[in-house]
This record gives sequence, C-alpha cells and structure tokens, in this order.
Amino acid sequence: MPSTLTENVRKTVLENGLTVLTKEVHTAPVVTVQVWYKVGSRNEEPGVNGIAHQLEHMMFKGTRNRPIQFGRLFSALGSDSNAFTSYDQTAYYGTVERNKLKALLVLEADRMRNSQIEPEQLASEKRVVISELQGYENSPEYRLNRAVMQAAFPNHAYGLPVGGTKADVEKFEVEEVEKYYRNFYSPDNAVLVIVGDFQTANTLETIKEVFGKLPKKVRSEELGVSSKNTFTPSTSLSTPIVLREPGAGRLLQVVYPLPDANQPDVPALDVMDYILTEGRNSRLYQALVESGLASELTASVTSLRESGWYELLVTAGAKQDLKKIDSMLSSAIANVAEKGVTSEEVERAKTQLTADVILSNRDITSQAMRLGTDETTVGDYRYTDRYLAAVRLVKPTDVVAVINKYLTKEARTVGFFEPTQKRITEVADKPHSAQTTENFSPGAPVLFSEVMKYLPSVDLATDTIAQVLPQEFKLTNGLRILLLRDRSTPTVTLSGYIQAGTEFDPESKAGLAAFVADNLLNGTKSKDVLTIAKVLGERGASLDFQIYREGVHIEGDSLAEDVPILVEILADVIKNSTFPAKELELHREQTLTELQQELDEPSEVARRVFVQSIYPKKHPLHTFPTEESLQQIQRRDVIDFKTKHYRPDTTVLALVGDFDLDKVRSLIKNKFEDWEVSGQAPTLKYPPVAMPEKIVSVNPVLPDKAQAVTYMGYTGINRYDPRFHAALVLNQILGGDTLSSRLGAEVRDRQGLSYGIYSSFQVGKNVGTFLIEMQTSPEDSSKAIASTRQILQQIHQQGVTALEVETAKHTLISNYNVSLANPEELTDRILMNEVYGLDKVELHSFTDKIQKVTLAQVNQAARELLHPDQIVVVTAGPSVLAEKSIR
Repeated sequence: MPSTLTENVRKTVLENGLTVLTKEVHTAPVVTVQVWYKVGSRNEEPGVNGIAHQLEHMMFKGTRNRPIQFGRLFSALGSDSNAFTSYDQTAYYGTVERNKLKALLVLEADRMRNSQIEPEQLASEKRVVISELQGYENSPEYRLNRAVMQAAFPNHAYGLPVGGTKADVEKFEVEEVEKYYRNFYSPDNAVLVIVGDFQTANTLETIKEVFGKLPKKVRSEELGVSSKNTFTPSTSLSTPIVLREPGAGRLLQVVYPLPDANQPDVPALDVMDYILTEGRNSRLYQALVESGLASELTASVTSLRESGWYELLVTAGAKQDLKKIDSMLSSAIANVAEKGVTSEEVERAKTQLTADVILSNRDITSQAMRLGTDETTVGDYRYTDRYLAAVRLVKPTDVVAVINKYLTKEARTVGFFEPTQKRITEVADKPHSAQTTENFSPGAPVLFSEVMKYLPSVDLATDTIAQVLPQEFKLTNGLRILLLRDRSTPTVTLSGYIQAGTEFDPESKAGLAAFVADNLLNGTKSKDVLTIAKVLGERGASLDFQIYREGVHIEGDSLAEDVPILVEILADVIKNSTFPAKELELHREQTLTELQQELDEPSEVARRVFVQSIYPKKHPLHTFPTEESLQQIQRRDVIDFKTKHYRPDTTVLALVGDFDLDKVRSLIKNKFEDWEVSGQAPTLKYPPVAMPEKIVSVNPVLPDKAQAVTYMGYTGINRYDPRFHAALVLNQILGGDTLSSRLGAEVRDRQGLSYGIYSSFQVGKNVGTFLIEMQTSPEDSSKAIASTRQILQQIHQQGVTALEVETAKHTLISNYNVSLANPEELTDRILMNEVYGLDKVELHSFTDKIQKVTLAQVNQAARELLHPDQIVVVTAGPSVLAEKSIR
C-alpha cells in the first residue's frame, strides 16, 4: 500500500513557537490553509462547557484591523471556508485558488492576534449557538449519547458535550471568553497546515513575514486541562441509563472506555471494530440486523489525546425489546472472544481499513485535515503512517486480546432510549394575505465596498487551469460512458445515473423506486448478498445506490488496482439482481423503522409538507412513502419496476482516476454490452404548477422539540431555463452562504435568530424548486420568517448592486474551480453535465457563463423569480407555534 500521506511533508517551527506543516501537491492550482489550535472541549469543566465552541463562533466576528464579518471576506476571496470545535482541538480552514494563499494567511494571522469580542456581538452569537444546540436536542441519539458519555466519563471533560449546554452558554461573559482567547490562541499553541499547489521555500518566507511577528503569549494559567480532568475510567453502572422521552425509535447505546491514541492497542481495536460492525458480513450485523432484532447498527473507535472509547449504537427493530438486544449484543461479543476470529476476517478488515484511509484522503482539504488532526492529537503528523504500518501487523490473537481487555461487562456504560407515545398532528393550510406586524427594520444592504476595503491584496493569477476533458463513448445498447484519467491518487471514483427515480412511483406504492435501488446489492443470479459484500470488502471497495426524484445515483470507489472488481460487481447487480424475498422483507422492516424516525425529525417533516404544499396530488413530486404504501409493495412490483426502468439507454457512467483508458474502456464494454434494451424508455409529463395566490402557512406540530425548522418557497426554474446562471448569482447574494449573504448577514449574523439560513434554486431536468431553509428557536420563528420576507421584498423591488454581483460571480467561479480539484465532485460534475445533455465543454465553460452574467440580468431575475407575497411557509416544531399565525 503506497505511503503517500506524509512522504513530502515538511515541518518547520518558527521562533515564536508556531508549528508549520507544508505539503506540495501540484495536481490542480488550488491550496488549502488550515489553522489548528490545541484547545477544545477537553479544556473545559462544568459551568463553562461550550466556551471553546462559543469562541470559535466569535472568531468570525472581526478584528481590530478588520471590524467586519470574516465570512464575508472569505466569500469575497472565493474561499471554501469553515471551522469546527472538537475534544482536543479547534480548527479553521479554507481552500482557494493558489494565487489567494497569502490573502488567507493574512486573515488567519489577524484573527489569531486581534479578534474583538464585543458585548452586543457575543449576545447575538450566543443565540446562534443555542439555536445550534437546540438542533442537536431534537435528536434522541444526541440526548442518549450525552447521558451515556456523562456517566462513562464523570470526572473528565470528554464526558461533556463538545458544543456545550444551553445553561452554560447563556452565562458566558465577554471577560471570560476574552480570557480564553488570550490563553489559548497564540502561535505556540497552534499548527498551520498548508497543502496544495505552492512552492515551499517562497511560502515559508511569506509565513515568517505574516505570522513570525506574532508574539508568544504570557498566560494567566498553564495550557492544558485542569487537574480535575485527569482521566480515570468510571466504575460501570450495574443498570442501564433509561431515557423515557418523546421520540420515534428504541435505541441502545454502549460505551467502553479505551486508551489514548498513542497506545499500541489502537490498531488492533480498529481492526476489531471492522470485524464486528463493518458491512453485511460483520459479526454484530449478522447477530442483530440480519436476525431482525435491529434495523440499524453503527459503531466507532474514538482515539484522543488523553483516552478514547468504543461506541455502539443500535436502532431496535419494530416491537423488539432493548434488553433482549443488549443480551444478544453481549453474547455475540463474548462468542467472538471465546471462539476467536479467522485470518480471513482479519485480512479483510485490514484491507478495508487501509483503503478507507487512502480513499478518504483524495483531496487536499482532507489531506491537510489528517495532518492537522495527527499533529494536534498525538503531537506527530506522521502518526497515520505509523498507524497503518501497525495495522498491517495485527494478528487474530491481537483482536481477541483487545476484546478480552476492553470489551468487558464491568467496563461498559449502557443507555436505553424508550420513546414515549405521541401523535403527530398537522395544522391545516391557512392562507393569509395580511402583512406581518413584526416590528422589524432590516439594516441597509451589506456595503460590499466595506468588504473590499478590508480584503487583503491577492496575487495576480498568471496561469489558467488546464482544460482536460473526459473521453466519451457509447455502447450499441445506448449506455453512455465518460472517462477521465487523474493520477493524483492511486484511486478510482465512479459515479453513475439511471433514470429510475421516485418520480415513477405509483401513488399507492410510494417507496417502490427506493426499494429497487436499495436492494440491488442483495443478491444476483450468481452471487448471494454475503458474497457480494465479501468481494467488495476484501478489496476495501464500496458501491452504493442513492435514490432521488429524477434518478438513481451510483456511487463507487476503489483503489486503482481494483477497478475491474468494482465494474464487474456493478454490471452484475444492475443486470442480474434477483431480489430474494427474505432480504426484501428485512429491508421493509428497516424502512418502516426509518420512516418512523424521519417523521420525528422537524427537518424531514418540514420538507415533506413543503413539497406537498407546492406540488398538487398526481404531480410526480407530490408522492412520499407512507407505512401503508410500503406495506403494499410486493416482490413482483420490485422485479417489474427494475425490468421497466433500469435500461442502458437511460444510464450514464463516469469514472475518474488512475487507470489506463483503453483497458477500462474495453472492461466496461465487455461487462455491459450484453445488457439488452427493448422498446422506448418510459417518460413522464410534468404538469404546470401555479404559484400560490397568497402566503400559505402550515405548521406541522412535533411536540417537545427544542428547535423549529422552516422551509419557505415555491416552484422554480429547471436546468434549461435561460435565467439559470443569473439565478445562481442572485442566489449567492440572497442566501448562498450563511455568513456572507443578505439573509445570513441579517437573520443569522446581526439578529442571531438562526444557526443556519440558506436559499437555493434546486433545478432538475423537468422542474425546479426555489427554497429557503432555516433553523430557529421556536420563539424566534415568526421574527425570522418576517425578516426573511422583507429581505426578499427588498431585493425583488430594489435589486442588488453591481459590486455584489461582481463579488458573487467571483465567489462562484472560485468555488467551482476549487471543487474540480476534488475527485468526487469532479466525477459528479462530469456525470450530471451528460445527464442534462450539456456539451462536455460545459465542465470548463461554466465559469465563462457565470462571468458574462450582468447586473441587469440578475435584477431581472430578482423581479421574475422572487415572490415574497406568493410563498409557501412551512414550520415544523413545537405546538407553541400553532398559536401564532406565521405570516
């Protein structure tokens, strides 16, 4: 297995203590810049839980030199930027075209030293953080995990939720957040990681110039956790923690404490996890899911700076008892410990694990993330290379040894989630024509001249992106294939599309298209489900089918040498799937359990009601699966649907990766040319849909949820609309970014009403939908909706500015160029351009089309496509909302 993760990484430590990791990757003219601080929720204690996360939010609020929302600066640069807080670190990252490298460095150095924490901004951002936490609170999995982790780690900050608690966040004062900033944000407690297309020597000179003058800080307290946080595993509770709360499905969570990431047992523990839970052949999947006791099983090994844990989460099957599942889980683990594991299982797990590491590091952002994680967690950026070498040495006896050592009944902490009964009721449509009475006055539009004033200078680009186009060919049966060679990593990414989406679902059997896609891998004429899983698993390859309205998306990846296996399995399941009755019934039970859980999620309920409020009955988009429709589906329906809709002449395959073009071409021809087609492909007629005459408000009530989710919008344009590119620019200005857009700047940043607010023109071949999505505290929903409508009104009537249009175009073009450096995004772009029947040069002409959009075109689109008084507003959340008319 090639060891390319750290082979040309250079580590430099500046005089002020800043650690710099640089790795040149010259496959695309982009670069990622990441700053990792060695501080996270590990450095907290009860009472100030969430302060690291709160500070992360405040780091976007501006500095003494640049008193402006940094999200706007990143957006103007065209940087794909974000941040996160974890247990051991807080990280800020941005990926840009390479000529903007210095500009990103200047911004990161500025906020490392000069961030301002103002009382008014802290008050607003605390509301945003609480909105984020309320979103987590909506999830029973989150609430159960929090309870179990607090019991498993009662004396360590690893037992606290990373994001904090509402009670603690509400109490944060400016002085304590500033003190935290002064204590932990300095060059000697940070790691700067740069990966991409740059020259190391020149870049190090720039780094010394930009960061070298920042001083080490004199700290009022020693870095690291307080003595209270020294790690001691908890004494296991003899009885499970039981949460009886509103929710949909029964859940079982088990947590076993593990050693820290530097301990030699970690590789064997990860191999153990793959043997126990990875894929259909895994031991616990066989014991729990295949038996029907559980509908889903997930697990993970977490290895951190001071300790770790093994976490199992089981979703119970319908009418199944959690005590029985827990007993079966314990028996299955004890059985593995007693009887051991086979060499074949160990080798398969090692291959899967190694392949997963390589496949998850295909793009430069992920490569930098890996280096940053390793350097801040264990103090060595080469950790993953050492880890993979150790994985290769794991033996069956090592796996049994770690099970006996760590997965003991005495060590574990167990939690049960038992949902209380509740009915989901829906408030009927109530059209309103009156204007809102909210006392809201939106600020003036964001002045983009201010953004430009604070933007660091950008090096002039002296080169253009090499315009390599995919090779295209078509088989006699109509199957279209696009191939692009990319030798940047030893991997292959496969993307495909079959015109067999949910738009073809019969109303009485909604969910049928998904049944077909989800069961393709469950057996063919020559291989049963376990054989298929084994063939893919032995090579660490993956193949998946995702259902959408207009089609089935195929997603596959493998190491370069295994592309024949990937193509062979794909061809076999598409042509020869047999849909065994046993597997179909197991899938039906799992789908019914998933449906129950979806109807307990405000975001899913809001989406369903929103779509069904826009598109009338009999429209291809109106239908959603229900318990009744899923029960109606028979095996004969599945076979008939597959026969009718899975056809080579409505299928496209795109492959990008390290392969020989001629060999892959003949491989695909060999495997797919006998796929026969008869008659014409089924077609659908999409009826026209009228705009709502007034504002339509709907409030599906989900009792006891902490956060409300709102969808606003109406039917929109399709991909072929001549206003498409102007609409993209308009959307970028309106709500394309939750920090820099008009909606983000006002509703999220200034008023603090929402953790996230976005708008989008979702386009398809036949139809499109314009929508705005936001999450709010229930008491803030009305105000946020009113604010949103007023911003729509403002842009609809007054338009946008020339500077906004230029900045939005710049952002879209930069983000697009950055996306092409990611093999998965590149493969998808190639695929969907072909699906939409666009010329293959669209891959590179897209940016020219954006560049040519004018201010007049954007403002015309605003007049024609934004309708603040003819809009459907759906808010799913607590019943308190039903008492207020949402206008």
